[in-house]
Amino acid sequence: MTLLAVVLHVVALLASPIGMVGVINRTKAIWAGRKGPPLLQFLFDLTRLLRKAPVYSHVTTPIFWIAPLVALTTALVSGLAVPLLGYAAPISFPFDFVAVAYLWGLGRVFVILAALDAGSSFEGLGASREATFGALVEPALFLCMGTLAAATGHDTFASIVHVGLGSSDRIATTAGCAIALFVVLQVESSRVPVDDPQTHLELTMIHEVMILDHSGPDLAALQYASAMKLTLLAALVAAVINPVPFQTSPAIATVTHLATMLVLALAVGCVESLVARLKLKALPQYIVVATVATFIALLATAWRLGSGG
Repeated sequence: MTLLAVVLHVVALLASPIGMVGVINRTKAIWAGRKGPPLLQFLFDLTRLLRKAPVYSHVTTPIFWIAPLVALTTALVSGLAVPLLGYAAPISFPFDFVAVAYLWGLGRVFVILAALDAGSSFEGLGASREATFGALVEPALFLCMGTLAAATGHDTFASIVHVGLGSSDRIATTAGCAIALFVVLQVESSRVPVDDPQTHLELTMIHEVMILDHSGPDLAALQYASAMKLTLLAALVAAVINPVPFQTSPAIATVTHLATMLVLALAVGCVESLVARLKLKALPQYIVVATVATFIALLATAWRLGSGG
């Protein structure tokens, strides 16, 4: 990548989460018949939190204030390896998608440890749920990445997402992986129907209950990291379903990619407005949808490769 492309990627990485959350919240407000917050409300909320001093319980250890930094750092570093603009990333090496998945896992582990460190039974309950559903969704993510790598014959994030729509088996691969990644997006960023980021009922929360004791800049870091993961996964879905090849029309493909990310933000807002949060006992079955969709994509890829397509 050129220096200009790297700068654009970093700017998009820092700014896109603000826009994604703003579009989702405005979409939900429109469905509710309200004017809703401004598109930059998330930025205003982060700024307000940064001006506050964090409060720490006397029972916590240093891991409690280290965890938000680790969560934000892992999200930022992973964002440098994900093709946020659809065609390339500043950091690219063979099987970099494995490193990205483990970076997200590292951030999750520290957030879980911080929740346990607070000594709250409610936060321990949320930590248990986060670990369970995180473990359930990881096989779907890895299977999806492996399927895309097999379908494209490449081994980097920037290359495996461009499957194309040239034949029925490629369409099946693209559709299956897009569905799986959308479910992963909902799980990793704690969105409806998996979790509700706006609820404060401890008995039903997953991610939000783990960060109840965080405040000030620590809470801002956790919220920003979650929004960044949402944006990165939306970028992956957009890159997979983008019908315009970057090799032939890079400018048009980039515009189409960004427009698709906007549509995905609208879709997330519509889902959260029209669909209720699932019962906890139904969440494993919902996550299995991602695994089944990826398995269908894998079968379509194997069929094409076996037939010499």
